[in-house]
Amino acid sequence: MAARFPIQNDSGLPQGPAGRSAAILRCAGPRGDAMADSILPPENLFAAFPAELSRGLFEKAPMTTLAADETLFLAGDVGDACYRVEEGLLKASVFTSGGGERILAIFGPGSLVGELSMIDGRARSASVIALRPSKLCLVSRAAFETFVRSNPDLCRHIVNLLTRRLRETNVALAAASFLPVKGRVARVLLSLAAAFGNDIGRGHILIRHKVTQSDLAGMAGASRENVSRILKDWTNHSLVSRRAGYYYLGNKAAIEREVTM
Repeated sequence: MAARFPIQNDSGLPQGPAGRSAAILRCAGPRGDAMADSILPPENLFAAFPAELSRGLFEKAPMTTLAADETLFLAGDVGDACYRVEEGLLKASVFTSGGGERILAIFGPGSLVGELSMIDGRARSASVIALRPSKLCLVSRAAFETFVRSNPDLCRHIVNLLTRRLRETNVALAAASFLPVKGRVARVLLSLAAAFGNDIGRGHILIRHKVTQSDLAGMAGASRENVSRILKDWTNHSLVSRRAGYYYLGNKAAIEREVTM
């Protein structure tokens, strides 16, 4: 019997009984371990800093706003600032010479964007574009360097966190190399569910962010045709469904198994 889903509210989002807001979380796999090749951004470089350091860095930072589809910066631009997302949603992408897009990460409130280029002064390695109207807190490279000179303890935290990020990147590269397309699509859906998911009852998880098949293909590094075939198969087996542009996971455990096969 086909599953029934709640009626949409005025915002166009289905409204579930298990909570109204989604927390931005690291996506956990079947054994509870962190999914290193999640499309969520890596750990916020400054999130684990002592509260006084984080507060001191951002408390006087100016705000900048973006409209939906507006570009924050392009790959190759000078890395002269980093941004903390206060409101909205952004994506980091790289593009092929033929116009193909690979979505590397999606950033929600609390995420940090562009911190590595801001630290080392090298060019941006990806383009970042707003998916929704967004508000960001800006820290310039000059302001960061001034803050570091006044707070030398910050360097030790940065080294520790960069080392952890390098380890995560190594695991991510290995996972991306060995997982089949179906496993990569499964990881993308699980990652989106961790970031934007609501349990709406009977084990169904609503991903409260509209994504297209092209978006999923870009996140998984696969062709749209392959992703379409996989989603059709999962829909036929009631693992995934879609309504009004929103994806639902009907059997999360089965999708998690695709990651470990």
